[in-house]
Amino acid sequence: MAFKVIKPGLLTLVQDLGRHGYQHLGVTTGGPMDEMAFRWANALLDNDENDSQLEITFGMLTLEAQADTSIALCGADLGATLNGDSVIPWQTYAIKAGDVLAFQQPKNGLRAYLAVKWGFQIKPILGSVSTVVREKIGGLSGKGDKLQKGDMLAYIACSQHRQRMVPRLAIPNYNSEEIPMVLSYQAPTFSHLDQARFFGNHYAVSTESDRMGYRLQGQPIGNNKKGIISEGIAYGAIQIPNDGQPIVLLRDRQTIGGYPKMGCVTPYGGGLLSQKKPGDKVHFANWTIDQVERDRHLQIARVAQWR
Repeated sequence: MAFKVIKPGLLTLVQDLGRHGYQHLGVTTGGPMDEMAFRWANALLDNDENDSQLEITFGMLTLEAQADTSIALCGADLGATLNGDSVIPWQTYAIKAGDVLAFQQPKNGLRAYLAVKWGFQIKPILGSVSTVVREKIGGLSGKGDKLQKGDMLAYIACSQHRQRMVPRLAIPNYNSEEIPMVLSYQAPTFSHLDQARFFGNHYAVSTESDRMGYRLQGQPIGNNKKGIISEGIAYGAIQIPNDGQPIVLLRDRQTIGGYPKMGCVTPYGGGLLSQKKPGDKVHFANWTIDQVERDRHLQIARVAQWR
């Protein structure tokens, strides 16, 4: 009772909501790059919110079902097909033994999330199955491996299926260039001119972007600033290194760092950013803490009401 991996894709990883409580030991959280897409996929199947899924980056994945089940597909449109017929994200699908689910290349967004009824049956490491390749932890083997050809993704067979889809108003616009963020306590150390340049600039996503962080390219800011004493790194931290080009630190970020920070992207903003491909443009929008909290509560409540 499993999906057999026929083609592993460019980067397909097992993820849950992350490995928490170990950053003091230098172990990062991992977890889904687009958290809301992940949460919606589990909600569509009435799964536990932390049930494991596949995060499929760029596509090129092919799976063959060995038993009946239900799946939910959320996030990017990677040109998925089921037995050759096109399927779209943000809804559920019935799977029969022998069915072939394949992903092509991105049509909209970069990362898709595949949930299966009751989650994939994988042994957790430090309380999580999240795969962090850099730290060699999590995933099928527990050693941080991405999916390989021939891997078997075990699940509990299910013959019942409920057709559901995410409400249209809850589906994010991955074409939006606006990334919400909040200023950090270090923001006042940047000049008013640097802050104006930061918010007035449209940055391009660099090819040097991954699950650890997104490097951006645009008009440099604060490139005459010195480093700071290393400190803990929060999710979404926007570091400004010596070249003045921002780096947004994401799920597989290091646990400490010594560059000054303009602020942090919000969890929703980080999800939007993670769906951007190299060359895509983004700009930052300054939100207040109250705005971020209201948006966060609304996003989580909207998913919870669906259950």
